[in-house]
Amino acid sequence: MAKYIGFIGTYTKGDSEGIYSFVLDTEAGKISDVKVAAKLDNPTYLTIKKDNNYLYSVAKEGEAGGVAAYRLDSSSGSLEKINSQVSAGSPPCHVSVDSEGRNVFSANYHKGTVESYLTEKDGSLRPAVSVMEHSGSGPDSRQEKPHTHYAGLTPDERYVIAVDLGTDQVITYEVHDGVLKEQSILSVKPGSGPRHLVFHPNGKYAYVMTEFSSEVVLLQYQDDGSFTQLQAISTLPEGFTENNQGSAIHISSDGRFVYAGNRGHDSIAIFSVNQDNGELAFIEHISTEGNWPRDFVLDPSERFVVATNQNSSNIVLYKRDEETGKLTLLQSDAAVPDPVCVKFLHM
Repeated sequence: MAKYIGFIGTYTKGDSEGIYSFVLDTEAGKISDVKVAAKLDNPTYLTIKKDNNYLYSVAKEGEAGGVAAYRLDSSSGSLEKINSQVSAGSPPCHVSVDSEGRNVFSANYHKGTVESYLTEKDGSLRPAVSVMEHSGSGPDSRQEKPHTHYAGLTPDERYVIAVDLGTDQVITYEVHDGVLKEQSILSVKPGSGPRHLVFHPNGKYAYVMTEFSSEVVLLQYQDDGSFTQLQAISTLPEGFTENNQGSAIHISSDGRFVYAGNRGHDSIAIFSVNQDNGELAFIEHISTEGNWPRDFVLDPSERFVVATNQNSSNIVLYKRDEETGKLTLLQSDAAVPDPVCVKFLHM
């Protein structure tokens, strides 16, 4: 298959109408057919069930926020809303789903919470089963209270890991039938502002992207859900002193390369992974050809990377060398208003 369907979550404060879909033609090396797939407010983050039948999105409905469920036609990329679960206050900033599609988890930056939902057989969402509220603060002025930025499962799906930018913590929750129970807490460097996390495919290591200190933090993962820190490496060039906020982090499925986004330096930092101890070594930076790269994703073949520039409203396509990990720019003129998150249908 030479063509892959992708989806983009956006902020709808400008020209955006909601969730957009696009097609990546891998033979032509081009993004095309960008169009509105679903109209809703601020669907900034999306996740797609493994069988590609359902998509779950962050959603804002008036003065309430939560998660919306969509039926997905994987051949056309069309979305049909099933239902949503919202509560008073700001919407979450992250959503994830387990491999079976039974549990959906969201992280709410403004409320400092992690919420879990069970789904019905038709993909619809039941009301939240657990709402876990964090406590604490950090030394940075933006750390006046908890700001949960990520909530996703461990590879064995026994635990949900929450990353809290406001408290500089990585919090592990045991999950059973959607019910969350705190298991352990790791504190990282004060003021670093941890934002997103990705696991190495071997399940032994995790990598955390920090927003304030612009670092990738290597963690060793234990069977009891706890972590220990092994390394921290900057995502910025030496001597760069302008404003930068770390954004997304992703890893190749062979576990050989980690990619981290820089908003401000407007680049993706590329690292090689030592397979013996998980440690990272810097390879290079590549420009995102735009302003404020909020997210990026490896396509299903992993021969391409697609990045979103929120403030310049463009998405960028790179070819990826699977042996060196390096990226080569192919296209930077595909327009999507205020893009945030990008996801492909699963292979």
